[in-house]
Amino acid sequence: MAGAIASRMSFSSLKRKQPKTFTVRIATMDAEMEFSCEVKWKGKDLFDLVCRTLGLRETWFFGLQYTIKDTVAWLKMDKKVLDHDVPTEEPKTFHFLAKFYPENAEEELVQEITQHLFFLQVKKQILDEKIFCPPEASVLLASYAVQAKYGDYDPNVHKRGFLAQEELLPKRVINLYQMTPEMWEERITAWYAEHRGRARDEAEMEYLKIAQDLEMYGVNYFAIRNKKGTELLLGVDALGLHIYDPDNRLTPKISFPWNEIRNISYSDKEFTIKPLDKKIDVFKFNSSKLRVNKLILQLCIGNHDLFMRRRKADSLEVQQMKAQAREEKARKQMERQCLAREKQMREEAERTRDELERRLMQLKEEATMANEALMRSEETADLLAEKAQITEEEAKLLAQKAAEAEQEMQRIKATAIRTEEEKRLMEQKVLEAEMLALKMAEESERRAKEADQLKQDLQEARESERRAKQKLLEITSKSSYTQAMNSSTTALPTDLPSFNLINESLSFDFKDTDMKRLSMEIEKEKVEYMEKSKHLQEQLNELKTEIEALKLKERETALDILHNENSSRGNSKHNTIKKVS
Repeated sequence: MAGAIASRMSFSSLKRKQPKTFTVRIATMDAEMEFSCEVKWKGKDLFDLVCRTLGLRETWFFGLQYTIKDTVAWLKMDKKVLDHDVPTEEPKTFHFLAKFYPENAEEELVQEITQHLFFLQVKKQILDEKIFCPPEASVLLASYAVQAKYGDYDPNVHKRGFLAQEELLPKRVINLYQMTPEMWEERITAWYAEHRGRARDEAEMEYLKIAQDLEMYGVNYFAIRNKKGTELLLGVDALGLHIYDPDNRLTPKISFPWNEIRNISYSDKEFTIKPLDKKIDVFKFNSSKLRVNKLILQLCIGNHDLFMRRRKADSLEVQQMKAQAREEKARKQMERQCLAREKQMREEAERTRDELERRLMQLKEEATMANEALMRSEETADLLAEKAQITEEEAKLLAQKAAEAEQEMQRIKATAIRTEEEKRLMEQKVLEAEMLALKMAEESERRAKEADQLKQDLQEARESERRAKQKLLEITSKSSYTQAMNSSTTALPTDLPSFNLINESLSFDFKDTDMKRLSMEIEKEKVEYMEKSKHLQEQLNELKTEIEALKLKERETALDILHNENSSRGNSKHNTIKKVS
């Protein structure tokens, strides 16, 4: 009895100790996940769980976003999840998104998963027209997106219409030109074919390298008013704070780089930016909501911290990640090279096999033709032999008739002619008989000559038959040799060359020669990059010129006009910020 009571007490105590939980749904750019979270969990606990699930280590770029009364907010790491102003119903939904953007995607984004998440997010922002992208750059970006999804272009697989269901261009760009979907696909495919050999991660990185130079890339915009009540836009990004006209989100009026800002603060709805140079006036503005000021300050602190972090030596964790990324990249490069060699060997073997099959078919056709020629020769020889036999028999018959005529003539001569009339008639008959005998002799001679000619033709036909048989024998021997070659050549090698990766220790003590060599390599890479950029710009200008005639001017947006003005002046994102700083 006592044991039963103790068991019930133990069970009830375990039941009381079980923590309360709630359900959370996390939406990434390409997937959804659900987690059961404890009530006491803070934002960092949930964020770390999501990052571990994704295998993400570059966590400082990302956050969990939710919406409060049409205002975007981010989950605070040091605050309980349920203490945030989130809906009461479950599952509670958060969006796992990039909160901060890198200055240089190629240098800062190390992990492949990080690059992929940024690629998906930036691509969606361009298609949703949250980032302005000119038409020619949109086509180039679309070609890299196709390379990332479909791999290398194959005309036998990627036939006309294979992009019909894909969303690759902003609707603004499509509506701006009198071009059919087939015409857009043709131009995208032309560039897509040039990206052969790029893996998915390489194509996505090329996409980001082009997108990061767009004016609205990575900028968070907020509606503000200055002290005079003028409506403006505040832009917060990886480079600093920028002030825009509401109608021009491309070109800032004023910029405050992070390294030139001494202090940022807010009091209620008033926000204050204090420049490092005390001679420059303090910039103050008001936002519509206190919650917006809090969000602006969060973004400023995070972007400023990353700005300063980029200008310091990498932490040990980042160094390790970069080393692992280099090793992984080298390994993948070796695998791709190995696969490329194997593919090339297979293609060569298939080409050799096809060539042998083609040659074999050709030899079979030649053998068939030779057989037909042989059969025709045999039939001709048989006909000539039969005709010669008939002619010979006719000649014998004519000779027999000639002999009979000669006998008849002799008999007539020997017969006594009783009367002169009979004699005359007899002479006439004799004359006719002589004429007939002469004709018979000529015909017999002609038939004899014809028989000789037929015998000669028969001899030539038999000689042709002998040559045809000899050629058929040669073709048969070649065919057997070709089949032997085919069986020996089509066998593919099963053993591929193996490779080993040797991890060598990294040293940061460079000799003078190492520094010179490194400087030369950097200079060489710089020249190659400049040439590549020049080639890319030429391609973009060529496409722009090509489709300019199809543009509908009346459909140009204000941003299109502003972008064209900036381009005609030679203004880019970075030199504009330098000018207005």
